[in-house]
Amino acid sequence: MKRTVLLIEDNAQNRYLTTFLLEQHGYCVVCAADGPSGIAEASRLSPDLILLDIQLPGMDGYQVARALRAQPELDQVPIIAVTSYAMVGDREKSLDSGCDGYIEKPIDPETFVSQIQAIESTHGAAGRTE
Repeated sequence: MKRTVLLIEDNAQNRYLTTFLLEQHGYCVVCAADGPSGIAEASRLSPDLILLDIQLPGMDGYQVARALRAQPELDQVPIIAVTSYAMVGDREKSLDSGCDGYIEKPIDPETFVSQIQAIESTHGAAGRTE
């Protein structure tokens, strides 16, 4: 059975590349272009994994992660921040907001899916480890 990934990303090129890479590895990808629609899709879908851009218009990824974690039915779904925020403290801020993992942009097409799978194997079906 294909695992469903919700990709919350406002950049069309990033959505295309991420979707292409994941679909090549057997994932089913559903996209949302902003935080509010991402939260709505997550509630509707109950995905296996959420990939979350942090720099979103209107509602940033930190706010989105906190909103997702506030929903009991989504509390065990792994959230991975995929972001260009790569300054000291940005990883910790992502994790503190409710993300389970952190991948810096630009993504490396050669290692992106294996990075996701490594985070999934740590948090996957058992949910968050905190």
